[in-house]
Amino acid sequence: MQKSKTITRALLTPWWALQLLTGAKSFLDNPLIGSRTLNRRGLHVGRVRLADAMCRWRRRRLARKVRSDWLEAFERDGFVAIHDIVPPDEFPALRQAILSYQGPTREMQQGNAITRRLAVDPDMLREIPELGRLLKRPDIAALMHYVASFRTVPLHYIQTIVSNLDDPNVDPQETLHADSFHSSLKSWLFLNPVRVDEGPFCYVRGSHRFTPERIAWERQRSLADPASIDRLSARGSPRLFEDDLAAMNLPSAEKLELPANTLVVADTVGFHARGAASRPGERVEIWSYSRRNPFLPWLGGDLLSLPGIAERRVGWLWAIRDRLEPWLGQPWKDAGRRSPVTADAADDRA
Repeated sequence: MQKSKTITRALLTPWWALQLLTGAKSFLDNPLIGSRTLNRRGLHVGRVRLADAMCRWRRRRLARKVRSDWLEAFERDGFVAIHDIVPPDEFPALRQAILSYQGPTREMQQGNAITRRLAVDPDMLREIPELGRLLKRPDIAALMHYVASFRTVPLHYIQTIVSNLDDPNVDPQETLHADSFHSSLKSWLFLNPVRVDEGPFCYVRGSHRFTPERIAWERQRSLADPASIDRLSARGSPRLFEDDLAAMNLPSAEKLELPANTLVVADTVGFHARGAASRPGERVEIWSYSRRNPFLPWLGGDLLSLPGIAERRVGWLWAIRDRLEPWLGQPWKDAGRRSPVTADAADDRA
């Protein structure tokens, strides 16, 4: 048995070493990333510093196309909240078209919340052409490219958060966390107002910057035994608490109460969470996501962003994960064809 483990490790070591040049982040799945010996010698901190330097270098080349007020807000806070991103006279029709659309749906439950997603795919874009025009708007695209630090097309979904279910387990998205050790993009265009008791977006302003205090915190967490911490942190998405923020001289997370038709674009290397919902509800949004290898020097070159491919990626990802379910699992369960919200919830708020 021991000999078999030694052979397996020898065969996998080159693969684990190659992963160091990618966005691989799991301290559990890659023993080099999780090696306390290597991390004492600076492996994790070195990857963090290099990824941050590459991100800032790419962003400098993308900055000129971003509106100056959006750029200033992002650099200061780590996110931008833009009210009335859709012209107010056009927003009601777009909202109604999205809420009434029916398409293939996936759902996943985490703790006391269900996340429901419909892919923004060719069928949806044909039926709701104004959605496609919105997602291709030059000012929005430039901002998303800048925050992602790559000129790529994000994955787009219509996402619904069904909150405050009758379940004693806590939604792990409600714990303050970073998505990875490097910058990435997430955005939310809220189709309904989100109040502080309805699972609002929460963010620690300024936590996207790798200050000396953040670097020291990253080093300290890299030295923990992966088997002794929570699973999500060990897999590379660190969870943290108020004393961690104090150690990094950061403020407390802020809960953002936002009106409908607000777009939030954030760097999720900054500390963020979904606020706890104190009453049942359905939060509906256009949700976008982009994360690429942080060590690439070029801005584009993403074949999956080509027209005709970009809008089909989500369906392909779901199909591949379904096929590999016996080996990788599939948390996103097929919920059939349906609309983003329940029948009696589409028009209960404006």
